[in-house]
Amino acid sequence: MAATLRLNRAQSAASRRRRINWTPYLFLLLPLALYFVWIIAPTFYTMYLSLTNWNGVDPVPKFVGFANFERLFTKDRTFTEALLNNVRWLVVFITIPTTLGLGLAMIFNNEMRGGRWYKISFYSPLVMSLPVIGLIWGWVYHPRAGLLNGFLQAVGVADPPGWLGDRDLAIWAVIIAAVWRQVGYVMVLYLAGLKNIDPSFVDAARVDGANRWQLFRHVILPLLAPVTTIIVVISIIDSLRAFDLVSIMTRGAQDTQVLANFMYIEAFNNYRMGYGAAIAVVLFAISLVFIGFYLSRVIRDELEY
Repeated sequence: MAATLRLNRAQSAASRRRRINWTPYLFLLLPLALYFVWIIAPTFYTMYLSLTNWNGVDPVPKFVGFANFERLFTKDRTFTEALLNNVRWLVVFITIPTTLGLGLAMIFNNEMRGGRWYKISFYSPLVMSLPVIGLIWGWVYHPRAGLLNGFLQAVGVADPPGWLGDRDLAIWAVIIAAVWRQVGYVMVLYLAGLKNIDPSFVDAARVDGANRWQLFRHVILPLLAPVTTIIVVISIIDSLRAFDLVSIMTRGAQDTQVLANFMYIEAFNNYRMGYGAAIAVVLFAISLVFIGFYLSRVIRDELEY
C-alpha cells in the first residue's frame, strides 16, 4: 500500500512538471507581435524591395534581381563617397572620443572640487537631440557671424575658411560636431567601468612599486577591456547610422554624403525606393557584422564565468 502511494505521488509530480505554464508566454505575446510588425516584417520587406525598382507609387514593384546592388558597387560614385565618409566617421569615432572619454574618466574618477558639475557639463551634449546639435554647430561654423571664424578673425586670420562650404573640410567639420556629443557618453561608460574595478588590484600594484603609467597600462586598462569592447561596438554602430547631423548641417552637399543620408535621398527625394532599400540592406549587413562580433564576445565571456 505504501509503495502504491509513493508511486502515485511520483507520477503526480512528474505530471505537474510536464504541465506547461502558458501565463508568461501570454505576457510576451503582445510585445513580440509588435516587434514583429514594426521591426522584423519591415526588415524582410526592405530586403524584398531591394530586388525591385519600385518608385513608391506603382501598386506592384517590378522585380529586377540584383541590378540595384550591381549599380551600387560598380557604377555609383556617390555610394563609394558615402561609404568612404562612413569609414572616416568610424575611424574618428573609435579613436578620438574613446581616448578623450577615457582621459576624462580617469580625471573625474578622483574626488575633486566641482567634479560633479564638470561631469554634467561634458555629458550635457548627449542630452540634446542631434538636430539641435546640428543647428548649434551650424551657427559655430557660419562663415561671417560664426563663433569659430569670429575667433580666427580676432587673432588675425584675414580670410578664415568656409567650413561647411569647403569640400575638403565639410565632412570633418560635421564629424567634429558628432565627436563633441560622443565624448561625454564614452566618459560616463568608462566612469562606470572604473567604479567596478576592485580597489585591491590597484592597491596591490602600488605596493609592488608600480608608477601611475604602469598602473594604468597593466592594471586599469586590461580591467576596462569589457567596457572598451562595448564602446568600440557602439561607436561603430553610431558611425554607420550617422544621418541627422549631415542632414541638418549640409544636406549631403560638399561631399558629405553618408550611407543613411544617401539612402534617404534616393528613397524619398528621388522616389527610387528599390534603390534606397538596396542601400539600406548594405548598411544593415555591415552593421550586422559588428553586432555579431559583439554578441559572440559577450556570449563567450558569459560562458567563461
